[in-house]
Amino acid sequence: MNALNALFSEHEQAVWLDFVARGFIAKGELKALVEKDDLRGVTSNPAIFEKAIGHSAEYDDSLKAALDHGDARVIDLYEGLAIADIQAAADVLRSVYESSDGADGYVSLEVSPYLALDTEETLREARRLHQAVGRDNLMVKVPATPAGLPAIRQLTREGISVNITLLFSQDVYEEVAHAFIDGLTEFGERGGDVSRVASVASFFISRIDTLVDKRLDEIGGYEDLKGKVAIANAKLAYQRYKRIFSGPKWAALEAKGAKAQRLLWASTGTKNKAYSDVLYVEELIGKNTVNTMPPATMDAFRDHGRVRATLEENIGEAETVMARLAEAGIDIEAVARQLVDEGVQLFVDAADALLGAVAGKRAAFLDHRLDAQTFKFDDALQAATDKAVEAWRASGAIRRLWAHDASVWTGRDEDKWLGWLRIVEDELERVELYEGFAEEVRAEGFTDAVVLGMGGSSLGPEVIAATYGHREGYPRLRILDSTDPDEVRAVEAAVNLEKTLFIVASKSGSTLEPNVFRDYFLGRMKEVVGSEKAGRHFVAVTDPGSAMEKAAKEDGFRKIFLGVPQIGGRYSVLSAFGLVPAAAAGVEIQDFLDSARMMVRSCGPAVPPAANPGVRLGAAMGVAAKEFGRDKITIIASPGIDTFGTWAEQLIAESTGKEGVGIIPIEGEPVGVPAVYGEDRLFVYLRLAAQADARQDEAVKILESEAQPVVRIDLDKVEQLPQEFFRFEIATAVAGAVLGINPFNQPDVEASKIATKKLFSAAEETGSLPAETPIFEDGTVALYADPANAEALRSGDGFEAIVAAHLARVKPCDYVALLAYVERNEAHHATLHEARLALRDARRVATCLEFGPRFLHSTGQAYKGGPASGVFLQITADPSADLPIPGRKLGFKTVIAAQARGDFAVLSERKRRALRVHLKGGDVSGGVKRVAAAIKAAVG
Repeated sequence: MNALNALFSEHEQAVWLDFVARGFIAKGELKALVEKDDLRGVTSNPAIFEKAIGHSAEYDDSLKAALDHGDARVIDLYEGLAIADIQAAADVLRSVYESSDGADGYVSLEVSPYLALDTEETLREARRLHQAVGRDNLMVKVPATPAGLPAIRQLTREGISVNITLLFSQDVYEEVAHAFIDGLTEFGERGGDVSRVASVASFFISRIDTLVDKRLDEIGGYEDLKGKVAIANAKLAYQRYKRIFSGPKWAALEAKGAKAQRLLWASTGTKNKAYSDVLYVEELIGKNTVNTMPPATMDAFRDHGRVRATLEENIGEAETVMARLAEAGIDIEAVARQLVDEGVQLFVDAADALLGAVAGKRAAFLDHRLDAQTFKFDDALQAATDKAVEAWRASGAIRRLWAHDASVWTGRDEDKWLGWLRIVEDELERVELYEGFAEEVRAEGFTDAVVLGMGGSSLGPEVIAATYGHREGYPRLRILDSTDPDEVRAVEAAVNLEKTLFIVASKSGSTLEPNVFRDYFLGRMKEVVGSEKAGRHFVAVTDPGSAMEKAAKEDGFRKIFLGVPQIGGRYSVLSAFGLVPAAAAGVEIQDFLDSARMMVRSCGPAVPPAANPGVRLGAAMGVAAKEFGRDKITIIASPGIDTFGTWAEQLIAESTGKEGVGIIPIEGEPVGVPAVYGEDRLFVYLRLAAQADARQDEAVKILESEAQPVVRIDLDKVEQLPQEFFRFEIATAVAGAVLGINPFNQPDVEASKIATKKLFSAAEETGSLPAETPIFEDGTVALYADPANAEALRSGDGFEAIVAAHLARVKPCDYVALLAYVERNEAHHATLHEARLALRDARRVATCLEFGPRFLHSTGQAYKGGPASGVFLQITADPSADLPIPGRKLGFKTVIAAQARGDFAVLSERKRRALRVHLKGGDVSGGVKRVAAAIKAAVG
């Protein structure tokens, strides 16, 4: 017999092991301890599992096998491993459990420390774990926090055995003991067998001395108390135990076979090397108690421990120690409260480390199936980003975000706009709906599907159309999000109306553009196929109860797909607003959503920020803008996914550009040499392995070598792009939190809408828009500016001179946006693109090229509400001919003119540096060329 055996055989103190690991069980080492040392139980906690899983390869095969059968959440991967270990350990200890009639042989599994302050969530988690493990000899560990106490009583009332952890206070211990007795009484009253319920109250030892000794050193003069307070506290707690479990209430339970809740001495490894390594075992030996030891302490006690009944020795001395501690000005209850708080945080830290390790292994084993992300920053930006990431971890912000906690941002109404967090999982349950629709569209023989939308309703589908391409047997997906009459005509000319399906998409159902598109094409379809059949060529995607849903029913639309009101338009691409067009075009919705889910799970609430790609990207975006002035995020993308930036720029600009701050997305600028950039850029490079551009690769490498900050995201194939939709959604939400704004509203977009509606309504009444007075006019152009801008441009004489004076106002770290309310075709784009690059290269400023009115629902928010660093050149034109809209007095010409003027009015109201160039006479192409030439001359 050794010292460990003697603890139980001579003093009825059970030895439990504070350790569990897969190999330790599989190799028979746990069983050997049971047989040789009379080991009677096992405890676990996040720190133990973190060491076992994160610092060894013995779990890797199980992780790989789990991922080979399909992706899984990080928390599910961890729990799968942990539960298997707990079950295996419980099976080894089953013989102890049976031979002791359920008094010993337990294995403990901890409720998530993230729930320590939430009673109801603790209860739900404890019940779930108890059922998942499915072993009678399981104890669920619940902390002795204020929220934990009612959970302890309720779980006991339900017949679940509980290990109460993080006990330091004698007073709190009494509450715990009474919670157990009350719960067990209620369990018995409900017909439960009280003899089958066990509990331990885990009193932590060494941590008390560590903290108290430190305070005693600060006070001075109480050296004799050092190393004695924890043991004295425990001895007096044991005296309370004896009193509590000898009263009449307990006697009634004991008569029914109930087992007293034992005190368990935890944290018995010695922290101070000046103390004996078996101090907290030798001094706390007593009847009907448990000592749970880490392996090193167990080995030490087996080797040189001394066994005698010490727990009830020198009780008077223990009382004296506690009295002198109070005399020294140290409140043991305050010490206990601090240690509980610190203990919870230590377990949270360990859980974060554990889940981070699992997340890291998941990413490694998924390999190329999961888009990779790397950062190339200088030391200052990297340190600041790491600091922000750690702040998110310490505050539990990612868990709070997933829990819809508006305080992550401004505490206003952000919690109402987080439906996008669950939408992928929800839509996966509706895959058959989309597959059925896709088959219906294919069988009908439609050759084209045209999305009639604006902003989030059109930009996501546009990326899907360009990325996935035309699929054999399915209609070609097209997008119309311009009210320019020439562009509307171009779309109509490109399709055969008799074989075209129109997807009218609007969340609110009241947005001007989708409604006039619907009016126009529904009218045209009635002319082509007749009123009775026209509706069969239309589907609607809108939120429940919208005016569009009502109109779609009245007009006999083929289908109506309902969105989720808790998802804003720019976050809607993974909902029906993206999936309906994708399905119509023949995209495999199951694969699309499976790919997105892989990133959803990588960014989930259980993935700590350091391992969470969405949080890391968002922190970098926010910190770069807020602390380093790098508020221009420049998106570079490989051929094949190069349209992604048009979706991302809306998400980023509309979400972050408000209240005078924000991030300005720069899309469509090819990579230049370092000399053309200032110090206001953050570059994000989406590299598609299968279609990587060598010149892009080299240009990005040069940027990195010149200390420009670059985030690189690697995609193995085009079909992994859905992952990026979710990564950027999380990242943008995080960046908004770093910037301190609400990323889900768009106050300045609404301002533009109001201005446009006022102008259009007035025009419908009078027959035309109000007259304007230009600040300059010749045969082909007219220039307009509000009084403040006009005064600043007085130095210019003539069109080219005024444009030059306008661009002379550009300062370092500004950006210039060309806002073109003309047909968005290749020729116009190429002409203005050449001008923007000349501007960038000459002035070293970021440039944006946007076509109206689509950008009003995208970057327009940041231009008006974000930082006042923009210089705007708006281009409007007389179209070749107007296009009437059925049921309306005025045509598309007036719609786009009202939108441009409303936009310009709000820019002026916000005191932006803005100039409007109106192209006269109908020669839009020639006018665009003249504007581009003036820009190049001004900077050349």
